[in-house]
Amino acid sequence: MKITKVICSKGRTGFFFDDQRAIKGGAKADGSAYIGQPVTEGFKAVRQAGESISVMLVLEDGQIAYGDCAAVQYSGAGGRDPLFLAEDFIPVIEKYVAPTLAGHEITNFRDMCASMEAIQVDGKRLHTAIRYGVSQAILDAVAKSEKKLMCEVIAEEYGLHPEYRQIPIFTQSGDNRYDNSDKMIMKGADVLPHALINNVDTKLGRHGEILLDYVKWLRDRILQLRHSEDYAPVLHIDVYGTIGMAFGVNNYKAMADYIETLVEAARPFKLRIEGPMDAEEREAQMLALKGLTAEVDARGIDVELVADEWCNTLEDIKYFADNKAGHMVQIKTPDLGGINNIAEAVLYCKEKGIGAYQGGTCNETDRSAQVCVNVAMATQPAQILAKPGMGVDEGYMIVYNEMQRILAMLQAKNA
Repeated sequence: MKITKVICSKGRTGFFFDDQRAIKGGAKADGSAYIGQPVTEGFKAVRQAGESISVMLVLEDGQIAYGDCAAVQYSGAGGRDPLFLAEDFIPVIEKYVAPTLAGHEITNFRDMCASMEAIQVDGKRLHTAIRYGVSQAILDAVAKSEKKLMCEVIAEEYGLHPEYRQIPIFTQSGDNRYDNSDKMIMKGADVLPHALINNVDTKLGRHGEILLDYVKWLRDRILQLRHSEDYAPVLHIDVYGTIGMAFGVNNYKAMADYIETLVEAARPFKLRIEGPMDAEEREAQMLALKGLTAEVDARGIDVELVADEWCNTLEDIKYFADNKAGHMVQIKTPDLGGINNIAEAVLYCKEKGIGAYQGGTCNETDRSAQVCVNVAMATQPAQILAKPGMGVDEGYMIVYNEMQRILAMLQAKNA
């Protein structure tokens, strides 16, 4: 079957683009906005509306396969590609990507993604967001041409024989870390709340006291609201490097001492800490996280450290996993470009005994979230992010419902 036409449309995402450096530098929240001057190239405000591009592939039998190009909330930070604006990148897709697809036969997912990812413009690869969305559309096109679910295509092409099951869903609260935590608990989220601890003074505390108080509140709130004693979610908190800012990026003992107080405060629930420090460069970040991981392991502290900053691409993920820099790696899906890289990243982490967290960003779309669920169902990571948005209900619904549809369809096909 051939692709006859490629059509693009601009869209909105489920959240915003935020200038992370400006926020770390003290830009103040004012309602849903931030007050201050942007410092990252391309930003016109510290917070601005998230944008996406839908890439639609018209097949010769009239079916339409599609995926959504989207970039992370903190675009342009931590070594990532620059701000992704639809008016800038639709022409790129139409000029460089569309001619490689329109009029061509649909072959297989991996080969088509490899060809797409090899495209260069002025000696550079396509923006990660373009590769992300186009690869989603390619997977959908292959699935439609073969009359299979997208997860079945992934499983077959990677030689997997998954025991299809529900994957733990991780929900994120945004700044509304109290009311949104209530939603998570009532919905029975497996992992919560993310919490967005991205400022030392107002969210962590100069000695970590604000976050410590929050962990105690969260523990008590779960015990108060849970409908069953069997409900024991993992507490996963992203601190955006603020522990390192407060105690010293390479002061492993001081950071471990503080993390141990959080572990005790979280009991009886398991604790994960994402991005404990930000060393501002890939190798330094790997070494710092490796050092802290070794410290907490040597002391038997019951915490899982999660790599995030400076661990963006498939190559980065392999680098961190090979060096045991963290107990778990966030596979931040839009940062990897083609979703073929997501599958390979999950499988590599599992091979190395590192937890694979198939994440992403609040700044995605319903479509990218649905396709990511299909990748996860085939590769079975340790957890998957509920996305997009920061309202909890919407992102959790999209991911949970897509997962249940897949399970029901597979059960019906195998009956």
